[in-house]
Amino acid sequence: MRQALNNWIRSSGAFDGVIDFASSVADKTDPLAIASAFNDGDKLHPNDAGYKAMADAADLQVITGM
Repeated sequence: MRQALNNWIRSSGAFDGVIDFASSVADKTDPLAIASAFNDGDKLHPNDAGYKAMADAADLQVITGM
């Protein structure tokens, strides 16, 4: 269900823009999972490094218009 929703968000055109946080923390060998370097141990939530990777995925120029 999560993958279907993410695919729709990315491709529907219903949004002005999308920051793909899921792919920024995804395990390269299993894109449905958070990479071990980025999860807090429960394999569901990001740790500090995961939140940093998510922040790095955001283009501040696009967000702020500057």
